[in-house]
Formats: sequence, structure tokens, C-alpha cells
Amino acid sequence: MSINILDFEKPIAEVTEKIEALKLAASDNPELFPQIDKLKSEQAALTKKIYSKLSTWQKVQVARHPNRPHTLDFIERIFDEFVELHGDRQFADDASLVGGIAKLEGMPVMIIGHEKGRDTDEKVKRNFGMPHPEGYRKAKRLMKLAERFNMPVITFIDTAGAFPGMEGEERGQSEAIARNLAVMSSLKTKILVVVSGEGGSGGALAIGVGDHIAILEYGTFSVASPEACASIVWRESEKAQEAAEAMKVGAHDLKKIGIVDEIIIEPIGGAHQDYDMVSANIKSSLLINIAELSKFSLEELLQRRYQRLLKIGA
Repeated sequence: MSINILDFEKPIAEVTEKIEALKLAASDNPELFPQIDKLKSEQAALTKKIYSKLSTWQKVQVARHPNRPHTLDFIERIFDEFVELHGDRQFADDASLVGGIAKLEGMPVMIIGHEKGRDTDEKVKRNFGMPHPEGYRKAKRLMKLAERFNMPVITFIDTAGAFPGMEGEERGQSEAIARNLAVMSSLKTKILVVVSGEGGSGGALAIGVGDHIAILEYGTFSVASPEACASIVWRESEKAQEAAEAMKVGAHDLKKIGIVDEIIIEPIGGAHQDYDMVSANIKSSLLINIAELSKFSLEELLQRRYQRLLKIGA
């Protein structure tokens, strides 16, 4: 059984194994094809049933799935002519946060997003999607560049949090995050945020202030990870499941309390099942909301963003 099968997906995996075994046998026995079709129908129904009743903690697991699409996967499928821009002009380039100019249906846009990487070498290079201060300073530089040329800013959030090591503290991690929050609050251009996976802590918030915030159906967004919350509240990280429920980190809870504006539907079984479908859904959302935000003057846009922030938690 694949190491990427989540605990609650094991019944689905068992049916999948039966299908694969029958496919091998069917090459010599075509009479098995109706049985394969029947099992495929059972697999689809079982997947739909399981995913319709996920707990918040199970949604956290889906958001962290190793095969979940990342920022570069979305860039490849949604945008054209992407040119990556590097460096914060102060210290270094941070590969855990990618950014650059691209075209969305011919419209120039600035894209900024976390990138976790796939294989071991890339994950190390990308620091598992946990940016250093220079990553957020790069993001700030690109936002100001977008403002200068009146390009919409589109951010993709998918991180466990900012890198918590000594290097981050030495180079001003908290200041870099705080500065981004201030810059995004008053940036004179449209900002659209997509929480595509795990939105954790200040590392997510640093590129999470926007005019429209969307989240994928099984994405999460919180001020701290459930494990960190459990360690603080109960002194036991094993109570992360209880913490996830209490923190309301899932998309539907976030929509109810006004943290996010829209939930983007994922394929049954999660975004990792169909990159093209979820990318098409994100693209549709971006086009609709850029057009909607274009109806506002710059003054109205900034006031609307300010009021949106004030309403959170009210």
C-alpha cells in the first residue's frame, strides 16, 4: 500500500488494489472487465462517502498531502509566460517562496507563493516551504513592483509557517512578516489570495492580506498549527486533533466566521487527484474576482480592504 495513503483512505486503497490486480489478469481474460467497472463505481461511491464526512483533523491531513499541487504546479496550468524574479536585494534569494510576472488570459499579474518541493533534494532546497526573512522581503519587493505597474497581485499560501530557526530570528523574521502585513494593507493595487494547502502561522499571514481571499475545499488557515496549539494549551501535541476542531481551521468554518470569502471546490478525493480540474477552478475564481474588483476605484478598493479587516472577529 502506498506510503501516501492517509489512514481514513485505507478502505479506498483496498478497492484500488483489487482493481489493479484485476487489470493485470484482464489482459488474458477480457471477461473480467465488467467486474473492474463495477469496482470502479464502488471506489467512486466510497471516496465520495468518506470525503463528505471528513473531520477537521482529516482535512488538515489532506491539506498536508505530499502529492498536493503546489504554487509551481498552478503557475504551469493557469498562467502564461511566467518569468520568475529572484532576491530581496538585501541578503539572498529564498527558494521557499517563488514569485514573478505572468499573464492571466493576456493580463499581466504578479504571482507570489510558497513552494514546498517534491523529492528530497528539492524539499531541502525549498526548506519545505518555510520561508526565511529574505523570502518575505522578496515578496514585499515584488508587491511594490506590481503596485508601480498597476498589476494585480495573486498569492498562493501553502506553508507550515515561517522558518523558526535561529537564522530567521537573526535576520528579523518578525519584522519582515509585520512589514508585509503593513504593505499589503495599503498596497495600491488589487490583491487576490488563494489558500491552496496548509496556511500556517505568520508564515501564511505574511502574504495573506487581500481584497479577496479564497481557500481550496480541503485547505486550512490558522494562526498556529494544531500541534503548536495543543502544546501551548494542553502541553500535549498529541491533542492536535482536538485543537484543530477548536481552532476552526477548515474552509467551511473559516467562511462562516468571515476569514475567507470563497471556497473553491476540489476534485473528490482532494486536489492531488486532478491538478487540471482544481487549476481550472482556481483560474475561474481569479478571473471572476479580478473583474469584480476592477469595478472599484483605488480609494474604494483600499477602504473596502480596510473594512474587511475590521470585520474579522466582530
